[in-house]
Amino acid sequence: MGDYGKVVTGNTPPTKDIENYENGTYLWASPADLGTHKLISETKTKLSSKGFTKTRPLSKGSVLVTCIGSTIGKTGMATREMSTNQQINSIVVNENNDNEFVYYVVQSAFPHYLSSIAVQAVPIISKSSFELLPSKRPSLQEQNKIGKFLSLLDERISTQHRLIEDLKKLRCAVSNKLFQSVKGVVIPLSGISNIVKGKQINGDFLAEVGEYYVMNGGTEPSGYYDNYNVEANTISISEGGNSCGYVQFNRMPFWSGGHCYTIQDIVSDVETLYLYHYLKSKEDSIMKLRIGTGLPNIQKKDLAEFKVIIPAIEQQRTISNILSLLERKTEIEGRMLISMRTEKQYLLHQMFI
Repeated sequence: MGDYGKVVTGNTPPTKDIENYENGTYLWASPADLGTHKLISETKTKLSSKGFTKTRPLSKGSVLVTCIGSTIGKTGMATREMSTNQQINSIVVNENNDNEFVYYVVQSAFPHYLSSIAVQAVPIISKSSFELLPSKRPSLQEQNKIGKFLSLLDERISTQHRLIEDLKKLRCAVSNKLFQSVKGVVIPLSGISNIVKGKQINGDFLAEVGEYYVMNGGTEPSGYYDNYNVEANTISISEGGNSCGYVQFNRMPFWSGGHCYTIQDIVSDVETLYLYHYLKSKEDSIMKLRIGTGLPNIQKKDLAEFKVIIPAIEQQRTISNILSLLERKTEIEGRMLISMRTEKQYLLHQMFI
């Protein structure tokens, strides 16, 4: 890796001197700033001009790599002059190499590098070890072609990510507008449905893949099980954990775990999808029902009293159709994003064998 350019290990200006950080405008990256987006145009912490003079500056186009800690291997590329903390090694790419190519070389090779690191409490690759990491280096012309091609793919992935975020914002705005104007009977949730708490499964019986997913206190399945206890097209609400209050519509049969409520036996004059979209629009309010701090949870009696506005059935269907279309569109675009990322990983593997 050292043949691609100068390797620079970052550092931290004294934190006791507030003037190093006050009104900061210079980007200063930590591992938390790497891995989500290729181009680093913002950082959680910025330095003042005084603080920046106490760091090791990196030029635009430098490749940043986390080399200490649990996020080791996360990468980024500087969009302007900046610096980093000591957990990051950066390659200031020289004129004999293409910085885009170097970025993708690091992304492709790091899984292999990690397999050779000795198991330790805090994984680390020192500057000297980083410089000696092996990499096949083609001609500059070939580097340019590979770097440009993969950059175009990354730009498409970034565009897809922005599209999904915009769709989420649009759905939220439309949802707020629709429910602000809706008029109808106000009824507690227990007055139109049964709130059923799930049944906990011993973690030893859960698998990483399977036919039926298990919902508990998070936004993602906690595993898979060989049976289900809730039918398809059912609303679930997380009962406990940091994500308690999260509302989800389950299109497939699933297992409702010990930290999951399901909304069942909904009365005939209330559309299930309307109720889902209404509860989803009020997710922040549902989360305010949490009690406790270490492991917060929502009591069934409090959720039972949560108020729901029920308009005429025709208006329920109109609202649910609009919001379901927007939600489905977002899901489709999300699957496309996953496919693009999978394709990129395949290409990285094929190009850098």
